[in-house]
Formats: sequence, C-alpha cells, structure tokens
Amino acid sequence: MKGFFGKLIQKPLTERIEVTDSDFERYGSMLKAEINSVFKRSIAIREVDCGSDNAAEIEINNLSSPYYDIERFGVTFVASPRHADVLFVTGAVTHNMRYALKKTYDATPSPKFVVAIGDEACTGGIFKDSYAICGPVSSVVQVDLEIPGNPPEPVEIIKGLLVLMKKAKKD
Repeated sequence: MKGFFGKLIQKPLTERIEVTDSDFERYGSMLKAEINSVFKRSIAIREVDCGSDNAAEIEINNLSSPYYDIERFGVTFVASPRHADVLFVTGAVTHNMRYALKKTYDATPSPKFVVAIGDEACTGGIFKDSYAICGPVSSVVQVDLEIPGNPPEPVEIIKGLLVLMKKAKKD
C-alpha cells in the first residue's frame, strides 16, 4: 500500500513544456485590435477548397487547434457563406469548381473579402498550364489578398488577415 501512495505523491516523470509562438501572439493581438476597429467584434470566415492538395487546408485547420486558438483574436470559421465576411479560397480552380466558387461568392453578403491562400490559389501553382483548371482564384472572382506559400504557415495567414483588416479600414 505504501508503494501505491508513494507513486501518487512523487514528482511527475515528464516535464511540462510551454510552447508559444511569440510572432503569432504579437500579430494576433494586433489583428484583434484591427478587427475591433473595423468589424466591432469578430470576423467570420468561410473556407472554400477549389481543387487543392489539402496542404493549405491543414494549416487553416491548425488555426482552430488549441495551440493557435485563433478564435481568441476574434476570428471564427462558419459553415455557410451567408454568415461570412471573408472567403478563404484554396487550390487552383478546377472546371467543376468554377460554378461552385462563383455561387459561394454571390451568396456571401457585402462587404465581402476574398483571400487566395497558397501558391495554387494565387498563381495556379504546378497546375498553371493544365487543361484541368480554369486558373487561379482571380480568374473567377475578385481577390482582395493573396497569401503565397505551399502551404503558408499559420503566422503568415494571420499576417495576411492583419493586412486585409488594414485595407478594409482604409476603404
């Protein structure tokens, strides 16, 4: 019995490591202030995959993970374009997704912002001259901001949102 209680009281065998991304925290705080000045509370983002390799989606999903927790900065992801302020579009636009992207864009209420995330969305990427795609996102809808990278890191995405909020404030 003494061995059992001794194990309860002993020091943990593993160390607790606190990992923080100081750049993400700094840009996130700046983003929260900009969102409060432009939208008064928060922004809602709808993500649209138009034919990507899922690399950018993984990084976008990481933003909602407990490590990054982007919601504390006033950014939420929504399931309907009718509730969105911003559209995150990933991947080169395939012929099959052209209509769906246009329909999603039209369903988003104004004022709306479109952000092309990843090399494929910005330029067409490795599929640039392929018969299977229409081209980058800008060939289908008006793009307000491009965040290049394959995939862009979460800190780059939050920097992009900060630039977008400053642009929205100016307009």
